[in-house]
Amino acid sequence: MLDFSKIKTISINQRKNKVSIKDLVSPENSSLSITTDDFGELSERIAEACRKRKMVIMMMGAHVIKTGMSLLIIDLMKKNIIKHVAMNGAGPIHDFELAYLGETSEYVEKTIEDGTFGMIEETGSILNDAIIEGAENNEGMGCSIGKKIISLNLKFKECSIVYWAQKLGIPLTVHVAIGTDIIHQHPKCDGASIGKTSYNDFKIFAESVSNLEGGVAINAGSAVVLPEVFLKAVTISRNLGNKVEKITTANFDMIDHYRPRQNVVVRPTSLGGKGFNIIGKHEDTIPSLHRMLTEKLEM
Repeated sequence: MLDFSKIKTISINQRKNKVSIKDLVSPENSSLSITTDDFGELSERIAEACRKRKMVIMMMGAHVIKTGMSLLIIDLMKKNIIKHVAMNGAGPIHDFELAYLGETSEYVEKTIEDGTFGMIEETGSILNDAIIEGAENNEGMGCSIGKKIISLNLKFKECSIVYWAQKLGIPLTVHVAIGTDIIHQHPKCDGASIGKTSYNDFKIFAESVSNLEGGVAINAGSAVVLPEVFLKAVTISRNLGNKVEKITTANFDMIDHYRPRQNVVVRPTSLGGKGFNIIGKHEDTIPSLHRMLTEKLEM
């Protein structure tokens, strides 16, 4: 096996980034650009779930963060609309870098050529420390990273979804595939700690899914990992005797992918729920959802 302890890292301050906090859309500037019947029905179902204090889960790929939607997700959390956030492994990385530096998303086409892609010392070191500490404390990965952001009092923490989830007491779970994320390249990476904390998060996520009757689950921008995790959480919930039948699900993405359509929209709703496949850019769908829910719930 290769000796990963010899991997050379670079400072995040040496890296050029595509996204900064200046690109984030503020709640005051969210706009309604999608007004289809399906979108309107979905938003009304979410609003009704909120009125009845039912579970609303937001599953999200990292592209939601990279397109500047963080503050809108945070606002929906503050308003007690989103009650659980689930991320793939890349989500907390970009979220952390925004909190730490105010920037994220490197130019991969350049850094892959010289072997510096993802070799960021601060991101890899701090997040792996958080995950190792989380494993020692039998916590989930989302919780352990949230605590780390709070303890370090990061300069731009107010832009962090993970920070706000921890502060508001909202479950935020991270669902990792080993080898997919840049922090797995860092010499401090501990596979056992990643496995333990992400598995703990899977259990936490399954508990939220077990309370989904009458609620809503949205998948935004995860083509593989979160749709697969969601389907397994649904079957665990039903296997343990929980009623998860009349649920609403939705997939938000730029492209119609097989797994989100089948594992989020179609299969979980076969017992009496309804699924929506909303195809469009996150820059349109997330602000439209935020604006529509804010108006429907008069917040």
